[in-house]
Amino acid sequence: MNKALVLFSGGQDSTTCLMWALENFHEVYTVGFEYGQKHHVEMDCRHQILRSIESIKPTWKNKLKLDHIFNLDFLSQVNTTSLTHDVNIDQTEKYPNTFVPGRNLIFLNVASTIAYKHDIEHIITGVCETDFSGYPDCRDNTMKALQVALNLGLDKKIVIHTPLMWIDKCETWQMTQSLAGQNAIDYVIKETHTCYNGDRTHFHAWGYGCDDCPSCELRKKGYESFISQSTH
Repeated sequence: MNKALVLFSGGQDSTTCLMWALENFHEVYTVGFEYGQKHHVEMDCRHQILRSIESIKPTWKNKLKLDHIFNLDFLSQVNTTSLTHDVNIDQTEKYPNTFVPGRNLIFLNVASTIAYKHDIEHIITGVCETDFSGYPDCRDNTMKALQVALNLGLDKKIVIHTPLMWIDKCETWQMTQSLAGQNAIDYVIKETHTCYNGDRTHFHAWGYGCDDCPSCELRKKGYESFISQSTH
């Protein structure tokens, strides 16, 4: 496996996926999206991570190639969600209002155009069907169907990798450790950002965040379970 493109936001999951790609591919490209998200601090973190992630493991040096950023803020104009508007996080009839309809579908379609340009066969995304809120565009069958559509529409082989699909947040921490040891754990804690409220002022054992939103709760719970299992 030679080239890969990682959908990289600067959060814990996408950073773990980036590490996974750096461990498994010779050339790693990245893409990020501005879609009107309130937790825009992730975008600031992603720049720092791309500049420094090679410090974790010497073999990753020089593997990182081009980074791409696209403005997709029309997503915040189409629907009102708690990730893009000043509304409280709440549960709607079907999904939490943190669901941004079509977001992952559009992200992967844009990513496929980059893959086409650079002759990249492998696209990596951090979607997960274990620790998620039922988002339909995070499901394994959605990824499989989209992969088929991209292969047909581009007349090119595209493989969508989802390393986190069937693992929970505790196992995500374990994966990080298996990729690059304690250095990787410390790096994820200090450098990544996943809080829906974009809180970068409060630091906890598991990283920065408000310690109140669903994203922080999930990250904290996973970390505490990881530490508990590591000490037994």
